[in-house]
Amino acid sequence: MTVEFAALSRRGVLKGSSLLLAQAALSACQTPREADRFAKADVLIQQAISKGECPGAVWGVGQHGRLIHRGVFGARSLVPTHEAMTWDTVFDMASLTKPMITALAVMQLVEKGVVDVEAPVARYLPQFAAAGKGQITVRLLLTHFSGLQPDLPRMPDWWGKAAATDRIMQAVPKIAPGSGFIYSDLNFIALGLLVEKLTSQTLDVYAQNAILSPLGMTQSGFLPPATEQARIAPTQYDEHGRMLRGVVHDPTARRMNGVAGNAGLFSTAEDVVRYAQALLDKRAGRPSVFPLSRAALIRMTTPQQPAGQKSLRGFGWDIASPYASPRGERLSPHSFGHTGFTGTSLWIDPDNDCYVFILTNRVHPNGGQSVVHLRHDVATAVGEALGLPQSVP
Repeated sequence: MTVEFAALSRRGVLKGSSLLLAQAALSACQTPREADRFAKADVLIQQAISKGECPGAVWGVGQHGRLIHRGVFGARSLVPTHEAMTWDTVFDMASLTKPMITALAVMQLVEKGVVDVEAPVARYLPQFAAAGKGQITVRLLLTHFSGLQPDLPRMPDWWGKAAATDRIMQAVPKIAPGSGFIYSDLNFIALGLLVEKLTSQTLDVYAQNAILSPLGMTQSGFLPPATEQARIAPTQYDEHGRMLRGVVHDPTARRMNGVAGNAGLFSTAEDVVRYAQALLDKRAGRPSVFPLSRAALIRMTTPQQPAGQKSLRGFGWDIASPYASPRGERLSPHSFGHTGFTGTSLWIDPDNDCYVFILTNRVHPNGGQSVVHLRHDVATAVGEALGLPQSVP
Protein backbone atom coordinates (compact mmCIF):
# COMPACT_ATOMS: atom_id res chain seq x y z
CA MET A 1 0.00 0.00 0.00
CA THR A 2 1.33 3.44 -0.86
CA VAL A 3 2.18 5.86 1.92
CA GLU A 4 -0.10 8.46 0.33
CA PHE A 5 -3.19 6.46 1.18
CA ALA A 6 -1.87 4.78 4.33
CA ALA A 7 -4.70 6.25 6.36
CA LEU A 8 -7.18 4.61 4.03
CA SER A 9 -6.23 1.21 5.39
CA ARG A 10 -8.70 2.10 8.11
CA ARG A 11 -11.40 2.72 5.50
CA GLY A 12 -13.75 0.27 7.19
CA VAL A 13 -13.96 2.88 9.97
CA LEU A 14 -13.31 6.10 8.09
CA LYS A 15 -15.46 5.59 5.01
CA GLY A 16 -18.73 5.16 6.82
CA SER A 17 -18.04 7.43 9.75
CA SER A 18 -16.66 10.35 7.75
CA LEU A 19 -19.56 10.27 5.32
CA LEU A 20 -22.14 10.08 8.11
CA LEU A 21 -20.43 12.92 9.98
CA ALA A 22 -20.43 15.07 6.86
CA GLN A 23 -24.10 14.33 6.22
CA ALA A 24 -25.01 15.04 9.83
CA ALA A 25 -22.99 18.27 9.90
CA LEU A 26 -24.61 19.56 6.75
CA SER A 27 -28.14 18.66 7.78
CA ALA A 28 -27.55 20.35 11.12
CA CYS A 29 -26.30 23.60 9.60
CA GLN A 30 -28.34 23.91 6.43
CA THR A 31 -31.86 25.28 6.76
CA PRO A 32 -34.52 24.79 4.04
CA ARG A 33 -34.09 28.47 3.16
CA GLU A 34 -30.35 27.95 2.61
CA ALA A 35 -31.03 24.96 0.37
CA ASP A 36 -33.53 26.99 -1.68
CA ARG A 37 -31.00 29.80 -2.13
CA PHE A 38 -28.77 27.55 -4.20
CA ALA A 39 -31.50 25.92 -6.27
CA LYS A 40 -30.45 27.87 -9.37
CA ALA A 41 -26.91 26.53 -9.18
CA ASP A 42 -28.20 23.00 -8.58
CA VAL A 43 -30.34 23.27 -11.70
CA LEU A 44 -27.39 24.49 -13.76
CA ILE A 45 -25.42 21.40 -12.81
CA GLN A 46 -28.36 19.08 -13.46
CA GLN A 47 -28.83 20.67 -16.88
CA ALA A 48 -25.17 20.16 -17.72
CA ILE A 49 -25.51 16.50 -16.84
CA SER A 50 -28.65 16.12 -18.94
CA LYS A 51 -26.79 17.68 -21.90
CA GLY A 52 -23.98 15.18 -21.53
CA GLU A 53 -21.40 17.75 -20.49
CA CYS A 54 -20.43 15.58 -17.54
CA PRO A 55 -21.78 12.29 -16.20
CA GLY A 56 -22.22 13.62 -12.68
CA ALA A 57 -20.96 16.16 -10.18
CA VAL A 58 -20.32 16.81 -6.52
CA TRP A 59 -20.25 20.45 -5.53
CA GLY A 60 -20.46 22.70 -2.51
CA VAL A 61 -20.37 26.19 -1.04
CA GLY A 62 -18.77 27.23 2.22
CA GLN A 63 -19.00 30.54 4.02
CA HIS A 64 -18.05 31.82 7.48
CA GLY A 65 -16.66 28.48 8.58
CA ARG A 66 -19.58 26.31 7.45
CA LEU A 67 -20.38 24.13 4.49
CA ILE A 68 -23.70 25.80 3.74
CA HIS A 69 -24.71 23.85 0.65
CA ARG A 70 -23.74 20.73 -1.20
CA GLY A 71 -25.07 18.82 -4.17
CA VAL A 72 -24.54 15.31 -5.47
CA PHE A 73 -25.93 14.64 -8.94
CA GLY A 74 -25.76 12.15 -11.76
CA ALA A 75 -23.43 9.22 -12.22
CA ARG A 76 -19.91 8.46 -11.10
CA SER A 77 -19.49 5.91 -13.89
CA LEU A 78 -21.31 5.30 -17.18
CA VAL A 79 -19.21 2.45 -18.56
CA PRO A 80 -18.55 -0.39 -18.24
CA THR A 81 -21.17 -0.18 -15.46
CA HIS A 82 -23.51 2.58 -14.36
CA GLU A 83 -22.80 3.83 -10.83
CA ALA A 84 -24.51 6.67 -9.00
CA MET A 85 -22.41 9.64 -7.89
CA THR A 86 -21.77 9.83 -4.14
CA TRP A 87 -20.44 12.49 -1.79
CA ASP A 88 -17.41 10.35 -0.99
CA THR A 89 -16.40 9.76 -4.61
CA VAL A 90 -12.64 10.11 -5.16
CA PHE A 91 -11.74 12.37 -8.09
CA ASP A 92 -8.63 12.78 -10.19
CA MET A 93 -7.93 16.42 -9.30
CA ALA A 94 -5.66 16.96 -12.34
CA SER A 95 -4.11 20.47 -12.33
CA LEU A 96 -5.49 21.36 -8.92
CA THR A 97 -2.37 19.43 -7.90
CA LYS A 98 -0.39 22.52 -8.93
CA PRO A 99 -1.61 24.98 -6.27
CA MET A 100 -2.86 22.55 -3.64
CA ILE A 101 0.34 20.49 -3.46
CA THR A 102 3.29 21.66 -5.56
CA ALA A 103 3.10 25.42 -5.07
CA LEU A 104 2.37 24.96 -1.37
CA ALA A 105 5.38 22.65 -1.04
CA VAL A 106 7.59 25.25 -2.70
CA MET A 107 6.25 28.00 -0.44
CA GLN A 108 6.97 25.86 2.62
CA LEU A 109 10.58 25.66 1.43
CA VAL A 110 10.60 29.42 0.80
CA GLU A 111 9.37 30.00 4.33
CA LYS A 112 12.17 27.81 5.68
CA GLY A 113 14.74 29.80 3.75
CA VAL A 114 15.63 26.84 1.54
CA VAL A 115 14.29 28.42 -1.67
CA ASP A 116 14.45 32.00 -2.93
CA VAL A 117 11.68 32.76 -5.45
CA GLU A 118 13.94 35.31 -7.16
CA ALA A 119 16.74 32.79 -7.64
CA PRO A 120 17.33 31.03 -10.97
CA VAL A 121 15.89 27.54 -10.97
CA ALA A 122 19.34 26.40 -12.06
CA ARG A 123 20.66 27.24 -8.57
CA TYR A 124 18.75 24.19 -7.36
CA LEU A 125 18.61 22.13 -10.58
CA PRO A 126 21.86 22.98 -12.44
CA GLN A 127 20.87 21.08 -15.61
CA PHE A 128 17.86 23.36 -15.98
CA ALA A 129 20.14 26.13 -17.28
CA ALA A 130 20.43 24.35 -20.63
CA ALA A 131 18.83 25.73 -23.81
CA GLY A 132 18.59 29.33 -22.64
CA LYS A 133 16.82 28.73 -19.32
CA GLY A 134 19.55 30.03 -17.04
CA GLN A 135 17.65 33.20 -16.13
CA ILE A 136 14.30 31.53 -15.45
CA THR A 137 13.52 32.07 -11.77
CA VAL A 138 11.36 30.13 -9.37
CA ARG A 139 8.89 33.04 -9.49
CA LEU A 140 8.51 32.67 -13.25
CA LEU A 141 7.72 28.96 -12.89
CA LEU A 142 5.18 29.57 -10.12
CA THR A 143 3.35 32.24 -12.15
CA HIS A 144 3.62 30.63 -15.63
CA PHE A 145 5.81 33.37 -17.06
CA SER A 146 8.82 31.16 -17.84
CA GLY A 147 8.10 31.14 -21.56
CA LEU A 148 8.14 27.33 -21.69
CA GLN A 149 5.79 25.36 -23.93
CA PRO A 150 2.45 24.15 -22.51
CA ASP A 151 3.35 20.46 -22.25
CA LEU A 152 5.79 17.74 -23.25
CA PRO A 153 5.30 16.16 -26.68
CA ARG A 154 4.43 12.47 -26.52
CA MET A 155 6.34 11.62 -29.68
CA PRO A 156 8.83 10.17 -30.04
CA ASP A 157 7.33 7.92 -27.41
CA TRP A 158 8.90 8.03 -23.98
CA TRP A 159 8.18 6.68 -20.52
CA GLY A 160 9.53 7.22 -17.03
CA LYS A 161 10.59 9.99 -14.70
CA ALA A 162 14.16 10.08 -16.00
CA ALA A 163 12.96 10.61 -19.57
CA ALA A 164 10.60 13.39 -18.49
CA THR A 165 13.34 15.05 -16.44
CA ASP A 166 15.71 15.02 -19.40
CA ARG A 167 13.07 16.59 -21.65
CA ILE A 168 12.32 19.30 -19.08
CA MET A 169 16.00 20.14 -18.70
CA GLN A 170 16.48 20.38 -22.47
CA ALA A 171 13.27 22.34 -23.18
CA VAL A 172 13.74 25.59 -25.08
CA PRO A 173 11.60 28.62 -24.12
CA LYS A 174 9.04 29.56 -26.78
CA ILE A 175 9.23 33.23 -25.80
CA ALA A 176 11.66 35.24 -23.69
CA PRO A 177 11.31 34.36 -19.99
CA GLY A 178 9.19 36.95 -18.20
CA SER A 179 7.81 38.45 -21.41
CA GLY A 180 4.41 36.75 -21.48
CA PHE A 181 2.00 34.30 -19.91
CA ILE A 182 1.98 30.70 -21.15
CA TYR A 183 0.21 28.19 -18.93
CA SER A 184 2.66 25.30 -18.88
CA ASP A 185 2.75 21.90 -17.20
CA LEU A 186 6.53 22.02 -17.59
CA ASN A 187 6.72 24.78 -14.99
CA PHE A 188 5.17 22.63 -12.29
CA ILE A 189 6.87 19.40 -13.26
CA ALA A 190 10.14 21.29 -12.79
CA LEU A 191 8.94 22.63 -9.43
CA GLY A 192 8.05 19.11 -8.34
CA LEU A 193 11.57 18.00 -9.23
CA LEU A 194 12.93 20.95 -7.25
CA VAL A 195 10.95 19.91 -4.16
CA GLU A 196 12.21 16.36 -4.49
CA LYS A 197 15.82 17.48 -4.87
CA LEU A 198 15.72 19.77 -1.83
CA THR A 199 13.75 17.48 0.50
CA SER A 200 15.26 14.14 -0.56
CA GLN A 201 11.69 12.81 -0.73
CA THR A 202 9.48 11.98 -3.66
CA LEU A 203 6.70 14.52 -4.11
CA ASP A 204 3.99 12.09 -3.04
CA VAL A 205 5.76 11.26 0.21
CA TYR A 206 6.53 14.91 0.95
CA ALA A 207 2.92 15.88 0.26
CA GLN A 208 1.64 13.23 2.61
CA ASN A 209 3.94 14.24 5.44
CA ALA A 210 3.95 18.03 5.09
CA ILE A 211 0.53 18.86 3.62
CA LEU A 212 -2.13 16.16 3.64
CA SER A 213 -1.53 14.72 7.10
CA PRO A 214 -1.36 18.12 8.85
CA LEU A 215 -4.64 19.07 7.17
CA GLY A 216 -6.33 15.81 8.11
CA MET A 217 -6.96 14.98 4.44
CA THR A 218 -7.13 11.23 4.99
CA GLN A 219 -8.92 10.53 1.71
CA SER A 220 -6.38 12.28 -0.52
CA GLY A 221 -3.05 11.43 -2.06
CA PHE A 222 -1.17 10.18 -5.08
CA LEU A 223 -1.25 6.59 -6.37
CA PRO A 224 -4.51 5.35 -4.78
CA PRO A 225 -4.39 1.65 -3.92
CA ALA A 226 -6.46 -0.96 -5.71
CA THR A 227 -8.66 -1.32 -2.62
CA GLU A 228 -10.06 2.18 -3.32
CA GLN A 229 -10.99 1.59 -6.96
CA ALA A 230 -14.72 1.28 -6.31
CA ARG A 231 -14.99 4.86 -5.00
CA ILE A 232 -12.83 6.47 -7.68
CA ALA A 233 -14.53 8.28 -10.56
CA PRO A 234 -13.20 6.82 -13.81
CA THR A 235 -11.97 9.25 -16.44
CA GLN A 236 -11.56 7.96 -20.00
CA TYR A 237 -10.08 5.24 -22.16
CA ASP A 238 -6.32 5.42 -22.60
CA GLU A 239 -4.47 4.86 -25.86
CA HIS A 240 -4.69 1.10 -25.29
CA GLY A 241 -8.46 1.09 -24.81
CA ARG A 242 -8.31 0.69 -21.03
CA MET A 243 -10.59 2.78 -18.82
CA LEU A 244 -8.48 4.89 -16.47
CA ARG A 245 -9.69 4.48 -12.90
CA GLY A 246 -7.33 5.32 -10.09
CA VAL A 247 -4.59 5.96 -12.67
CA VAL A 248 -3.87 9.63 -13.33
CA HIS A 249 -5.50 10.95 -16.48
CA ASP A 250 -2.80 13.49 -17.40
CA PRO A 251 -0.58 11.82 -20.04
CA THR A 252 2.68 13.30 -18.78
CA ALA A 253 2.04 12.51 -15.13
CA ARG A 254 0.96 9.01 -16.16
CA ARG A 255 4.21 8.52 -18.06
CA MET A 256 6.01 9.68 -14.91
CA ASN A 257 4.37 6.77 -13.05
CA GLY A 258 1.63 8.86 -11.46
CA VAL A 259 3.63 11.36 -9.40
CA ALA A 260 4.37 14.76 -10.92
CA GLY A 261 4.19 18.40 -9.95
CA ASN A 262 1.50 19.18 -12.52
CA ALA A 263 -1.03 16.40 -11.77
CA GLY A 264 -1.56 13.21 -9.81
CA LEU A 265 -3.52 14.21 -6.71
CA PHE A 266 -6.73 12.29 -5.99
CA SER A 267 -9.20 13.73 -3.48
CA THR A 268 -12.79 13.96 -2.31
CA ALA A 269 -15.29 16.73 -1.66
CA GLU A 270 -14.86 16.31 2.07
CA ASP A 271 -11.10 16.83 1.84
CA VAL A 272 -11.48 19.78 -0.53
CA VAL A 273 -13.72 21.37 2.11
CA ARG A 274 -11.01 20.76 4.72
CA TYR A 275 -8.37 22.36 2.52
CA ALA A 276 -10.43 25.39 1.52
CA GLN A 277 -11.64 26.08 5.04
CA ALA A 278 -8.19 25.78 6.57
CA LEU A 279 -6.83 28.13 3.91
CA LEU A 280 -9.59 30.70 4.48
CA ASP A 281 -9.11 30.51 8.22
CA LYS A 282 -5.36 31.11 7.90
CA ARG A 283 -5.90 34.02 5.51
CA ALA A 284 -8.35 35.58 7.97
CA GLY A 285 -6.04 35.12 10.94
CA ARG A 286 -8.29 32.55 12.61
CA PRO A 287 -6.97 29.36 14.23
CA SER A 288 -6.02 27.00 11.41
CA VAL A 289 -4.04 23.86 10.68
CA PHE A 290 -3.04 25.14 7.24
CA PRO A 291 0.69 24.30 7.00
CA LEU A 292 1.99 27.73 6.02
CA SER A 293 2.26 31.07 7.77
CA ARG A 294 -0.40 33.71 7.11
CA ALA A 295 2.18 36.06 5.61
CA ALA A 296 3.43 33.41 3.19
CA LEU A 297 -0.13 32.43 2.28
CA ILE A 298 -1.09 36.02 1.52
CA ARG A 299 1.98 36.28 -0.67
CA MET A 300 0.98 33.03 -2.38
CA THR A 301 -2.57 34.18 -3.15
CA THR A 302 -1.96 37.76 -4.33
CA PRO A 303 -0.56 38.90 -7.71
CA GLN A 304 3.07 37.84 -8.18
CA GLN A 305 3.47 38.00 -11.96
CA PRO A 306 6.24 40.12 -13.51
CA ALA A 307 5.68 43.89 -13.47
CA GLY A 308 3.53 45.24 -16.28
CA GLN A 309 1.85 41.93 -17.13
CA LYS A 310 -1.95 41.85 -17.36
CA SER A 311 -2.53 38.20 -16.46
CA LEU A 312 -2.67 38.16 -12.67
CA ARG A 313 -1.26 35.04 -11.07
CA GLY A 314 -0.36 34.19 -7.50
CA PHE A 315 2.16 31.50 -6.65
CA GLY A 316 0.30 28.54 -8.12
CA TRP A 317 -3.14 30.16 -7.90
CA ASP A 318 -4.98 31.94 -10.70
CA ILE A 319 -6.41 35.39 -9.95
CA ALA A 320 -7.25 37.07 -13.25
CA SER A 321 -5.83 35.29 -16.27
CA PRO A 322 -7.59 33.91 -19.37
CA TYR A 323 -8.37 30.84 -17.24
CA ALA A 324 -10.12 32.74 -14.41
CA SER A 325 -13.71 32.39 -15.63
CA PRO A 326 -14.66 30.17 -12.63
CA ARG A 327 -14.69 33.40 -10.59
CA GLY A 328 -18.04 34.21 -12.19
CA GLU A 329 -19.60 37.67 -12.02
CA ARG A 330 -19.91 38.11 -8.25
CA LEU A 331 -16.87 36.74 -6.47
CA SER A 332 -14.29 39.33 -5.44
CA PRO A 333 -11.46 40.46 -7.76
CA HIS A 334 -9.20 39.37 -4.90
CA SER A 335 -10.52 35.82 -5.08
CA PHE A 336 -8.34 33.06 -6.49
CA GLY A 337 -8.63 29.48 -7.61
CA HIS A 338 -7.73 26.84 -10.13
CA THR A 339 -9.23 24.18 -12.35
CA GLY A 340 -8.35 20.67 -13.46
CA PHE A 341 -8.67 19.25 -16.97
CA THR A 342 -10.70 16.28 -15.74
CA GLY A 343 -13.48 18.66 -14.63
CA THR A 344 -12.49 19.83 -11.15
CA SER A 345 -12.41 23.40 -9.84
CA LEU A 346 -11.99 25.32 -6.60
CA TRP A 347 -12.41 29.08 -6.19
CA ILE A 348 -11.78 30.85 -2.88
CA ASP A 349 -12.87 34.37 -1.96
CA PRO A 350 -11.21 35.81 1.17
CA ASP A 351 -13.09 39.13 0.88
CA ASN A 352 -16.43 37.35 1.26
CA ASP A 353 -15.08 34.48 3.38
CA CYS A 354 -16.43 31.85 1.03
CA TYR A 355 -15.46 29.17 -1.46
CA VAL A 356 -17.14 27.13 -4.17
CA PHE A 357 -15.95 23.85 -5.61
CA ILE A 358 -17.20 21.61 -8.38
CA LEU A 359 -15.85 18.09 -8.84
CA THR A 360 -16.72 16.23 -12.03
CA ASN A 361 -15.13 13.62 -14.27
CA ARG A 362 -16.30 15.44 -17.38
CA VAL A 363 -13.84 13.49 -19.60
CA HIS A 364 -15.68 10.23 -18.91
CA PRO A 365 -15.95 8.08 -20.92
CA ASN A 366 -14.64 9.37 -24.25
CA GLY A 367 -13.09 12.78 -23.64
CA GLY A 368 -16.21 14.69 -22.72
CA GLN A 369 -17.23 18.29 -23.31
CA SER A 370 -16.24 21.62 -21.82
CA VAL A 371 -17.52 22.70 -18.40
CA VAL A 372 -15.94 26.17 -18.60
CA HIS A 373 -19.30 27.92 -18.86
CA LEU A 374 -20.76 25.74 -16.10
CA ARG A 375 -18.07 26.80 -13.64
CA HIS A 376 -18.63 30.45 -14.49
CA ASP A 377 -22.42 30.24 -14.28
CA VAL A 378 -22.45 28.27 -11.02
CA ALA A 379 -20.05 30.75 -9.38
CA THR A 380 -22.25 33.61 -10.55
CA ALA A 381 -25.37 31.90 -9.16
CA VAL A 382 -23.57 31.29 -5.87
CA GLY A 383 -22.60 34.96 -5.68
CA GLU A 384 -26.21 35.95 -6.28
CA ALA A 385 -27.39 33.52 -3.60
CA LEU A 386 -24.89 34.98 -1.13
CA GLY A 387 -26.05 38.51 -1.95
CA LEU A 388 -22.69 39.60 -3.34
CA PRO A 389 -22.59 42.68 -5.59
CA GLN A 390 -21.49 42.60 -9.22
CA SER A 391 -17.72 42.14 -9.27
CA VAL A 392 -15.48 44.82 -10.72
CA PRO A 393 -12.97 43.28 -13.20
